[in-house]
Amino acid sequence: MKSMTRNISGMSCAACARNIERTLEKQKGVETVGVNFAAETLHVTFDPAVISSERVSELVAKQGFTLHLPQADKAALAVRKADEMQALWRRFVWSAVFAVPLLVFSMIPMFLKEAGLEWIPYHLNPLHYPAANMMIQTLMTLPILFINRKLFRDGGRALFAGHPNMDSLIAKGTLVAVVYSLYLTVQNVFFGADYMPYYEVAGVILTLVVLGKYLETKTRGKTSEAIEKLMNLAPKTAKVLRNGNEEEIPIEDVAVGDILIVRPGARMPVDGIVTRGESSVDESMLTGESMPVSKKPGDSLIGASINGNGAMQYRATKVGADTVLSQIIALVEQAQSSKAPIARLADQISGHFVHTVMVIALLSGLGWLIAGAGVAFSLRIFIAVLVIACPCALGLATPTAIMVGTGKGAQHGILIKSGEALETAHKLNTVILDKTGTITEGAPRVTDIITLATGKEAELLRLAAAAEHPSEHPLGQAIAEHGIEAFGSLPAAESFTAITGQGVSAIVAGKRILIGNRRLMDAEGIRVDALANEADKLALAGKTSMYLAVDGVLQAVIAVADVIRPTSRAAVEKLSSMGISVVMLTGDNPSTAKAIAQQAGIEHVQAELLPQDKAAHVKTLQAEGQKVAMVGDGINDAVALVQADVGIAIGTGTDIAMESADIVLMRGDLTGVAAAIFLSKKTLRNIKQNLFWAFGYNILGIPVAMGLLYLLFGGPLMSPMIAALAMSFSSVSLLLNVLRLRRLRLDV
Repeated sequence: MKSMTRNISGMSCAACARNIERTLEKQKGVETVGVNFAAETLHVTFDPAVISSERVSELVAKQGFTLHLPQADKAALAVRKADEMQALWRRFVWSAVFAVPLLVFSMIPMFLKEAGLEWIPYHLNPLHYPAANMMIQTLMTLPILFINRKLFRDGGRALFAGHPNMDSLIAKGTLVAVVYSLYLTVQNVFFGADYMPYYEVAGVILTLVVLGKYLETKTRGKTSEAIEKLMNLAPKTAKVLRNGNEEEIPIEDVAVGDILIVRPGARMPVDGIVTRGESSVDESMLTGESMPVSKKPGDSLIGASINGNGAMQYRATKVGADTVLSQIIALVEQAQSSKAPIARLADQISGHFVHTVMVIALLSGLGWLIAGAGVAFSLRIFIAVLVIACPCALGLATPTAIMVGTGKGAQHGILIKSGEALETAHKLNTVILDKTGTITEGAPRVTDIITLATGKEAELLRLAAAAEHPSEHPLGQAIAEHGIEAFGSLPAAESFTAITGQGVSAIVAGKRILIGNRRLMDAEGIRVDALANEADKLALAGKTSMYLAVDGVLQAVIAVADVIRPTSRAAVEKLSSMGISVVMLTGDNPSTAKAIAQQAGIEHVQAELLPQDKAAHVKTLQAEGQKVAMVGDGINDAVALVQADVGIAIGTGTDIAMESADIVLMRGDLTGVAAAIFLSKKTLRNIKQNLFWAFGYNILGIPVAMGLLYLLFGGPLMSPMIAALAMSFSSVSLLLNVLRLRRLRLDV
């Protein structure tokens, strides 16, 4: 199967999106189709042996829509969006130039007459010259129809294709008003009749609809600001060392292996590894972490992060679509184009909405006509029903909230990969945590040095670190790194020997150093009784203790542990306060697991589990009716991540494409779990509000337009112009509600 993602221009409402989906779903070889009206995107999965991408594009084009390569040229995309906005604004301004005097000329004399204020001179009052009045209104209306010919063209094409949309409703209603007014004009001009036309209805409706489309497009554009900000983070050029000379080249020309130069305050063009220089780097725009991170030779850099006060050189390791920033953008776009389960009802209704409204409008008009209300009255009802219906609100309710929610998460280092994950997260009541690399930092560190002689800690650490420096064992490396951090350099180790399962032996500064477990000490005949109790206490605390002997005499015990992250306990407490049960599953031994769980404030612990055991535990909880999230490193927890209702991977900012997870936390600590759940709750609440108002608007507005209040209470009767105003601003008000999510604080 092959996937194709494209941007679409030309859609006017959710019915357009649903019509494209229906057309493509009927084609042989097409597996899945998703059209996002709010994001203006199409995603198709198809068998290229049965149907080609060109055929897909051709089918979409036949319906009057244009496909564009997604973000192929950001400048071209921005120009297209700007042109679209300007075109709508020009249509509104020129429509208003004719609609305002049309409204004044046709309505004000009538209002004055009703109020008994006929102060307009007789020879200037249009009511006394019905033929001339009609001709003037006709001449004012025709330019409005011409200015908005695109609406009639698009609406008519969709109507005749059997897939009417919002433009079809507006076009049908206004054309009926204009055609009927032309008939009355003929009666007035040639047969001396005195009818009142409906030109102002058509002119004002078209003007208000264009204004509504302009405001909707402008407001909808703000829902994608998060991803646009991400796209603008990367610099346009990079300074590269080539043949010993510094060159400034376009970022697209940077190749893997190039040595790049970044000066203080500059952004990293691509991902890489520091080769020269030291500095602090601000990665907050990608990870959400506000504190700068120190970087030295050998450390990794993320493209688009900001260099601090030190100049550096680094080797490019990932460029183009492989960079972390590009992968983040791809994940956010994927999430924004996806549909949440809650959207299915709105999709089903909007798919049949326009047809239903047309039938209701026709039956309403005919019903009043049969009841003897007259042609003018029935026509007013017919037009009002067509105009007030708003499929846009239904189509925008869910995708816009998902766009803003996922974008907000990305700004805080929370990458939500689908609308379904965003929706499911708010239902979670159990969170399972892996230990290593999730609750803990994932790398052992020296935590304690207990010596028999006070004041010798530094000297003994120096000897131990030097002895372990050649070692490849993680515990030995932890001691060596601790020594380097403390002293900068270490004496050379001679006669180094790694003793499997026990420790190491080396000569440092002429002294024989032994460092390892009790078996090593016993094998060398060194008594450890003096520090045995201390070693046992360290083991109970979940630490690995190693004895240090110098020239055959016990000197100290050094403890190494994978320490708990500073934020882990607070994150667990926050999850508990949200009513979520927290469980730790680990493959480590029970004593270490219990010690770490106690430090993190976790009551439910299971140790010595294999990866498949973790997945089985997730399945057991799900069978009990729990909604489960699994939080892990995305590698040895992959089975459990897939089994869970929501898989959450703890990322480090260098490998965010963890296919097994639904949510990736770029910051690399557990605070993002509670933030992701909180974001999900707020986004789903916003979606439900949107759907409530979208359904409520149509459920209340259409009966009022049908004349229900007039039928029950004798009035009022909705004017088609008021209906147009309500329709135009229903989508805008919904989008303004969505944009409230941009102010959401995620530091929960």
